[in-house]
Amino acid sequence: MSDDTQKNTLANTQFSVLDLAPILEGSNAVESFQNSMKLAQAVEQFGFNRYWLAEHHNMPGIASSATAVVIGYIAGATSTLRVGSGGIMLPNHAPLIIAEQFGTLESMYPGRIDLGLGRAPGTDQLTAYALRRNQRVDGSEFPEQLAELRSFLQPSSQNRVRAIPGEGLSIPIWLLGSSGFSAKLAGQLGLPFAFASHFAPDYLLPALQLYRTNFQPSETLSKPYVMVGVNVIVAESDEKAKWLASSQEQAFLNIIRGKSGKLQAPIENMDTVWSETERAMVQKMLSYSVAGSMNTVREKLLAFKQETQADEFIVNTHVFNQEERIRSYELLSHIV
Repeated sequence: MSDDTQKNTLANTQFSVLDLAPILEGSNAVESFQNSMKLAQAVEQFGFNRYWLAEHHNMPGIASSATAVVIGYIAGATSTLRVGSGGIMLPNHAPLIIAEQFGTLESMYPGRIDLGLGRAPGTDQLTAYALRRNQRVDGSEFPEQLAELRSFLQPSSQNRVRAIPGEGLSIPIWLLGSSGFSAKLAGQLGLPFAFASHFAPDYLLPALQLYRTNFQPSETLSKPYVMVGVNVIVAESDEKAKWLASSQEQAFLNIIRGKSGKLQAPIENMDTVWSETERAMVQKMLSYSVAGSMNTVREKLLAFKQETQADEFIVNTHVFNQEERIRSYELLSHIV
């Protein structure tokens, strides 16, 4: 297959950005938000489709805990980019609050807000309890919470309790997941589905099959729509990209070790910090990841496309240096 054919194939796929609002070692949340704003403004110019932020709590290296607030900050600093959540962890919140928050965002930035929803707490059990919703963190109530949230967004609501603003607004709802639960539910409800393969790749293909098999056309979608999470780092050479990717590898190594912390600067040799077993575990978690030159990344993304038949890729670029992070997205935009 020629480079032109590869490029044309990827050109039929939407590309978006997942920003984990990383807090860098030696820095703070103030700089994290400034970096996110500058990145969003840059990728808007590069032609990316949407810009999502994720809800996490009690994580020293992630600044987007107040996700709706950060979405408003990013939307206010851009003009055409879709901005949303990847995702809001619905079990942490009263559905009415989310309807009001995103109704407010949609009223401020009409036609630009996405509401991606997950059923995990996005944190540990102790922190989930501190969020004061309930003591159950298994996500079993998610379908009922989702139905309640959607009812608040319906026009001419018959509810005695109404979401103002929110009621009657067209806010696209996505279901996010790393297993089959949300995949099947999204299919049954005719909603778009995003899989968190950027950190949990094992069940990706079965989940996509489950989603497509169970899909029922709805007012939202006439056919399935799949977004797949990928970690992508593009640089002028494979060697440089591999070096930049060591920050990401250190972050995943900390996850395996049960440690938390800020994003670390790149290092020359990961073999000095991990064991063979840890290396294998990290590489398995990063199965849907690529770090390399434009040609290397193009080939890998094409393989991901052929394997998943995804309609859209949402890209996380876990790079320590802000300029290199923006440059990676710029180079990626030339690939696609």
